[in-house]
Amino acid sequence: MRQRAKRATVRMKAALIFTLCLFVAFAAFGAACPDRASAASFSSKKPEGLMATAAKGKIAVTWEKVKGAGWYLLYEKQIDIGEKPAAVLNKDGSQAYKKVASIKSRKKIRKNLKKGKDYCYYVVACKKVNGKIVKSARSDIRVTTLPKKGKSTIKNLLRTGLAPIGSTMYVWGGGWNKADTGAGVTTRRTGLFSRWRSFAEGKTENYDYTKYLYKINSGLDCSGFAGFCIYNVMNTKNGKKGYVKKSTYMSKWLKKKGLGYYAPASKVKNHKAGDIMSCKGHVWIAIGDCSDGSSVILHSSPPMVSLAGTPSKKGTKNSKAVKLARKYMKKYYPLLYKKYPNMIYRDKSYLKEYNRMRWNTGTLSDPDGYKKMNASKVLADLFSER
Repeated sequence: MRQRAKRATVRMKAALIFTLCLFVAFAAFGAACPDRASAASFSSKKPEGLMATAAKGKIAVTWEKVKGAGWYLLYEKQIDIGEKPAAVLNKDGSQAYKKVASIKSRKKIRKNLKKGKDYCYYVVACKKVNGKIVKSARSDIRVTTLPKKGKSTIKNLLRTGLAPIGSTMYVWGGGWNKADTGAGVTTRRTGLFSRWRSFAEGKTENYDYTKYLYKINSGLDCSGFAGFCIYNVMNTKNGKKGYVKKSTYMSKWLKKKGLGYYAPASKVKNHKAGDIMSCKGHVWIAIGDCSDGSSVILHSSPPMVSLAGTPSKKGTKNSKAVKLARKYMKKYYPLLYKKYPNMIYRDKSYLKEYNRMRWNTGTLSDPDGYKKMNASKVLADLFSER
């Protein structure tokens, strides 16, 4: 028995020594072949923050930087409005998308496209390693609508509003500036700002926005968020006039700019997709109402940009809108929801105290029929693309 035990111990030691030698050998191989390790690391990455937004007959496609990338490949696919976003490959395995750009910058403006169509995009980062081209994983697919009428669409506005969720903290004054002139660069540019994501990384459930007042390029406040969304459906170039105003005046100010129709809070009976709702202290974008009178909203409010729901008209807190907000935040942004579960609740003031600006069709058309849909149908259609 002692001899068998002794032999077993010897075999175990030999196995451990062998495993250790293999580990050292692999480590030495990796150190001796840094290019191969670099290529493997790069190919596992994917571009984040892809946005595609149609405005005035053109489409601005933007994405965030991939560390180490030398250039990017942009792919495009045209589909009919309302058709589900195309898969990367056709059923027969052939390429469904065509390459439309190979560029070093992280923005491409697409022109001379067919109006009345949806366009799908994805991007791949590239670099050279030891003389060979290495590609990253592809980005998520994003879709935008090039309308026959209007500068853009209601759906494009809501698509833009979803884009910062999960990567953008609420920052007081974020996106514009302390002087309230709307001069902040991040609300007068297309696409997501990479600094928003880097600022959000590492923020805990104890995030206190009062410690970051007027860090204007680190996140978005409510007015900055609304202005960012509107700018992206009005422009494909950076540096044009912005759409940020103090929340108290925002709805009426947008109406004065000829973008839509204004109704004071006392006259507001419902909320339709894309409505800009503002009062003293806050502004938000409506997704739509539910059958119990509750509303799903899209906004930037402590701690982050998110979906949220109001109580029902009868005051039920766990309303249909709240259930919808919980469903989509939990499914598509699980880490964010786990960290900040209470962000999906809003109080009854959202149903009573907000003035409204509703878009005219000459500015934002509605080929998808969102204004006629309840919040549940709007969300189901929006998230079918993600």
